Amino acid sequence: MAEAALEAARARFTARNPNSKRIHDDATGSLPGGNTRSVLHTAPFPVAMKSGKGCHVVDEDDHEYVDFVGEFTAGLYGHSQPIIVETLHRTIEQVGLNLGACTAQEVQYAKLLCERFSLDRVRFCNSGTEANLHALAAARRSTGRKKVVVFEGGYHGAVLSFGHGVAANNVDASDWVLAKYNDADSARAAIAETADVAAVLVEGMQGAGGCIPARQDFLIAVQEAATKVGAIFILDEVMTSRLAPGGLQSMMGLSPDLTTLGKYLGGGLAFGAFGGREHVMRVYDPRERDALAHSGTFNNNTLAMHAGFAGLSRVYTPEASESLTRVGEDLLRRLRTVTQGTKATFTGMGSIMSLHITDSGICDAGEREDLKELFWLEMMESGFWITRRGMLALILDTPQADLDRFVDTVSAFLQRHGELLAVA
Repeated sequence: MAEAALEAARARFTARNPNSKRIHDDATGSLPGGNTRSVLHTAPFPVAMKSGKGCHVVDEDDHEYVDFVGEFTAGLYGHSQPIIVETLHRTIEQVGLNLGACTAQEVQYAKLLCERFSLDRVRFCNSGTEANLHALAAARRSTGRKKVVVFEGGYHGAVLSFGHGVAANNVDASDWVLAKYNDADSARAAIAETADVAAVLVEGMQGAGGCIPARQDFLIAVQEAATKVGAIFILDEVMTSRLAPGGLQSMMGLSPDLTTLGKYLGGGLAFGAFGGREHVMRVYDPRERDALAHSGTFNNNTLAMHAGFAGLSRVYTPEASESLTRVGEDLLRRLRTVTQGTKATFTGMGSIMSLHITDSGICDAGEREDLKELFWLEMMESGFWITRRGMLALILDTPQADLDRFVDTVSAFLQRHGELLAVA
């Protein structure tokens, strides 16, 4: 029954999106698999978007969607936020694109990030991936050690992905020690029993892992265990910094040695940052003998420095952060209510959440990918753009009416496929 429903949905998808199929077919001639960003590849072919405004996007076949992808949390400001747009225009016209020098603007933005996220020092880079790589390098240099404790299901960027066995791309597997996420005893044992631990790297909520929030007691245990052995505690806040004015660490009572940042903090442009305690960040001070080199053509790109600062200082103020988190928590509560008693459930925190569909109806390892694909296809038919894996990231100022309609659409989906989604 599930297979028949899914095949019918795929057929409707193909019929509705001839231009996207044409673009994909053309792309396969110059891009491997017609794609340059693996997470965006979907079968039978990906939808191609041509424009966005506010919290809506339009595809190449002129279907309009409410954007719940939110560029995997980086699209917090939407597609045409007036202050961001004006800042970008002004920067292009009055400042220039690439000055090849230090600027006053990067100092201004650095001060704001330090204040907002309780950092002694900060350095800019181009992505969350880079932020984590440079933070790890700082930890290794400052401690003189090599090994890093990470957690099952963790994702810290394009080359730092950890499943149930160490599987970090392009890194030496012998340097990594894998512990269980949300298991304080496993974390303590991995940290205490491993010699040469330079750092412990953890997400406050596993984003790519399905929006699984960490328990407060687990994070505190990780921090305390790292401190006890003299390892650097690195909190990956690339996604979660949006959840509170001072990031998730301010919600959980944490004081990481280093924090990694990215996503929306570039105002919609490529951006990353890492920072924390002065004595650790000092390894990147070029005035110091044997300092680590940290270069990057676009580390202090004028557009990102101006747009990022404008966004954080004038748009995503502490008050706006708290408001969006409340909106997200209300949506999450309502989605959990309508899915109660079914194979579907939603996990997450604040404005970041993810769908799970399992035969047991609880979040576990047995995802029903066929039913998740059916959900994804039918949400598009109803005008909602979400990720194939089920993740949603809210955009600022998404109308309440769109959020209400989404809850109703999810409820209708569950009723329409009641036999498929009933827990045995």
